[in-house]
Formats: sequence, structure tokens, C-alpha cells
Amino acid sequence: MAKLSPALIRAADGRVVWDNDAYDFLSGDCPATAHPSLWRQAQLCAKQGLFEVTDGIYQVRGLDLSNMTLVEGHRGVVVIDPLISTECAAAALRLYRDHRGERPVTGLIYTHSHVDHFGGARGVTDGADIPIIAPAHFMEHAVSENVFAGTAMNRRALYMYGQLLPRTPDGHLGCGLGMGTSSGTVSLIPPNLAITHTGQEETVDGVRIVFQLTPDTEAPAEMNFLFPDHRALCMAENATHNLHNALTLRGALVRDTRFWARYLDEAITLFADRADVAFASHHWPTWGRDGIVTFLSRQRDLYAYLHDQTLRMVNLGLTSTEIAEAMQVPPALEQAWHTHGYYGSVSHNVKAIYQRYLGWFDGNPAHLWEHPPAQQAKRYVECLGGGFAVRALAERYVGEGDLRFAATLLNHAVFADESDSEARALLARVYTRLGHGAENATWRNFYLTGAAELTGRPSAGMTDTTAPDMLAALTAEEVFDSLSIRVNGPKAWNERFAIDWHLTDLDEHHRTTMSNGALIHRRTPPDGRADLTLRLTKQRLLGLLGGEGVDAIDHDGDIALLRRLMALLEEPRPDFTIVTP
Repeated sequence: MAKLSPALIRAADGRVVWDNDAYDFLSGDCPATAHPSLWRQAQLCAKQGLFEVTDGIYQVRGLDLSNMTLVEGHRGVVVIDPLISTECAAAALRLYRDHRGERPVTGLIYTHSHVDHFGGARGVTDGADIPIIAPAHFMEHAVSENVFAGTAMNRRALYMYGQLLPRTPDGHLGCGLGMGTSSGTVSLIPPNLAITHTGQEETVDGVRIVFQLTPDTEAPAEMNFLFPDHRALCMAENATHNLHNALTLRGALVRDTRFWARYLDEAITLFADRADVAFASHHWPTWGRDGIVTFLSRQRDLYAYLHDQTLRMVNLGLTSTEIAEAMQVPPALEQAWHTHGYYGSVSHNVKAIYQRYLGWFDGNPAHLWEHPPAQQAKRYVECLGGGFAVRALAERYVGEGDLRFAATLLNHAVFADESDSEARALLARVYTRLGHGAENATWRNFYLTGAAELTGRPSAGMTDTTAPDMLAALTAEEVFDSLSIRVNGPKAWNERFAIDWHLTDLDEHHRTTMSNGALIHRRTPPDGRADLTLRLTKQRLLGLLGGEGVDAIDHDGDIALLRRLMALLEEPRPDFTIVTP
């Protein structure tokens, strides 16, 4: 219906948070530096603007990683999945209103608990007096992912989404699911209406919606839903036009492909005869009952096949690497574009399924107690005759077309001696060739980002998922969990003290006890006095974690113990090395 022109979105301070025009080069022919199939996927993902799905349902695509869907009601419009950042969500809503009128936002729906589906909420509404709908346990999962391993996930996400790569034919081509992640302001408005069971029906601004809960599929808390009066089916992120991730390369808990396939089959049973169009939070719709059934059936069969065949080969004694190498997708699935691994891949999904059932160990005792990478690399390089010999061998394998083993050799050379500039440069060239040949966009981004860091190009920042709304959504238990994982254990071996925390705004009482380097938390303190009792708000507790001083906190006991606790905490390192030791 319309495009945003220019497709450039800025924050209040003038900083660019989204630039879709940077991908205008995709209008050209596929170069030698890109896989033709990925090039076509990128061309489709880069199409931006306001699109009509069916009468009364619209999508804004290409203004963030995800789509924002707008469903017109009696008085206004219901927004589904308001993108990652408020700036992009506001721009998407403005584009819609420019062509459909100044309709107020009368409802908000989060399909699932990933940030690209709720982060822009405050860009479309303040949440006052409207239903905000989400699947059961949404808040728990929306914030918990960042409590434990958020720093590491964000660092790896920099690789996965290719944020530092130039937008050029030999650089960034998106991530298969969309073009990338915006870098604006993340927000979170808590839901006030939970979907707790399949078949639950709600009416928002006169729009009837029938829900299907799909927990532990693409996200721990997720749901599909039907608009019966529109004959339109929203598949959230459970069925998109690529093979998705059983385990995202940035890191997460392994997803259950068995449940995933079953919920897709259930969606066909529940909704196929009641829908004329199916759309999702990424990519483009599928129209017609036959098209919907074919699309969902192939997606279902793909996840079921990968799950079942992985376990078949597990029980034949194959390891995860061997299964990934042996796995073949049925021709009927391979021939469908939407089953291709632009975002997830057969290879890393198979390894994830293996990991879910058997963990990291392949059963070979030689792999029980291996040296860490740098120490192992030094020994390999010594055995192979030194750095020069390793580089020569790698050049030979490059010449023979075995880039995979060349990368293995050169990785050892770099980890044995990170100052070996020739090994770094050669490994960067190998990674670049591997990236340019990859059909999978996230593999391409990992390879090209690794090459960039080997040659010293600076990195860029990722979206800050520790925004105030996200921090405010943490429960007290989650705050204390985040405190515990920052304790430098060896420094705390000989410390033992107990602190009681009275969170006055929540009227909650908690005790933390430092014992053998571990910070132990209990919700209700046991009998007996603590060494220090603090009375403060949860916001003040969050401030302590953010580096605020301990002065002026109402307390009984030795306040020096709080300073001792703060001194034992270690700041995460957001720029840790990946391709070098």
C-alpha cells in the first residue's frame, strides 16, 4: 500500500536506529559474494512498508526484525507485536495512520516472549485502559533470559545478527528472518490479560480472537490465534518462511521440536477450515486453505523429521557431528523454499536436538577432559611443526577446497599465538569465503564478523535489553539471582555473613547468606538475626546493582557488610573475545 520514504528511523538524539535504505543494493543481480538462495531471501525480507493482509488487517514490514500487525476494530486498532524499539514502532504506527486514519490503539497483543515482539510497546501506547494480551508466563520468560546469560547472549548476538558488518553485497544480507535488529529504545508494558488455555476466546474492540497456546516451541511462552470473523490466522513465530532455530546461535535453552511439530499439527486441525489467510510475525502471508495446509504441513513435517531422525541415529550410536553430516531432508521438503535454512540450519538444529536429549558429551572418554582451546592449540601447533607449517598445511587445504579443515587448522594457529598476523589474515580470508558461500544468513554473519574481528575492525553495539522497563519487570528473586551470579567465588571463599533485605514497596522480606563463595537466597528469612538488616525499595536495590553507593540506606547492623558484598561482585565483560584467545 505504501512505503516509508526515506526508510530511516532516528532516536530523539538524532542517532539512526534503523536504515532499510542501506539495502537498496539488493535490487541488483546476485554477486559471487552471496549464495543465490540467500540473496533472494534477503530481497524479499528487505521489502518494507504497509501491506494489506486481508480486509481490516494490515502489516508493517521491513522497519525492524519483526512485523507489526494492525487489526481494525470498532473504535480503533489492535496492535500485534510492536517491534523491538519504540522509535520503530512509532514510525510503523505513523505509516499506518497516514493511510488508514487516526485510529487510537485499543488493544495490544504480544505473540511471545522475545524482545522483537514487545520492545516497542511504548511507541504505540502507554497501556492505559486497554487490554494487553500475552500467553501465560509471558513476563517470567520475557525478562528471565537476560538475568543469567544476557551479557554473553548479547555478545554472541552481535555475531549472529551481523551488526558490525557493512551493508554491501559482500557484507550484511540480513539474518534470514528479517534484515536485522533495530538499536532504539526497548520498553515493556506488562500484560493485563493472560491466555491460559487453548480455545480461550477474547473480544477486543469488537474483534473476536480464538487462541491456541503453544508453550516451549519457538519461545517458552507463545501462542497462535485466529480472527474468525476475518478468517485470518496468526502463527506468531511458529511457522515462518524458513527453517527456524531449535537452538539459536546466540545461545538459549534448546527448544522442543517434538512439541513444535505437534502444535503445528494442532493448528491445522483447529484452524485450517476457518482461515483464508495465514500470517506471522516475520515474512509474508500465505493465502487460501490449500496453501495454508500445505505450508503448515511442510513446516510440521520438517521439525518432526529432524527430531525423529536425529534420535533414530542417536540410537544407532552416531554423535551429533556425525548426525549433522548424515542428515538428509526429504526432496519434497527440500524443494519448498520456506523449509530452507536461512535462519536456523539442519546442521545446528540436529546438534541442538542431540544436546537436548544427551547433553554435550558424545560418550568418547577422549573428550571427557580435553585441554582448553589455547592450551590444546599450542600442542597441536607444536605437533604439526610450528606456525609456519600449520599455515602451509592450511593453504594446501584451501587450494583443495576444504575450507572447513583449513579453518580448524588456522584456528589452532591463532589460539596458539594470537600475534601471528599471517595466520589471522589467512583465517579471516577463509571465514570470508565460508560466509560468502553460506545459504544460512546467521552462519554468514558469524563467519564475516569473525573475519572482521580477526583483522581488527571495530565492533558496534547491540540493542540494550537492560532497559528500565525490563529491569523494573524483574521479580525480587530474579534480582537476587542476578546478584548471585556476579559474585567472584574465589574472592568470597572465606566470607560468611547474612543480610536481611526488607523491600518496603513490596512488603517482602529476603535473606542472602554468603557461604563458601555462594550467595544463598531465601524468600522468608529464618529465625535468628542477620548481621545486617536493610530497608529499601526494589528500585534502590536495582540501583545498588547498577553501581549506586550504599549511603543513606535505612539499616540495622554493620553497613560495612554491604560494602563487602558489593566489593565481591564482578562486572560482566560485554566485549569478551570469541575468535582469539
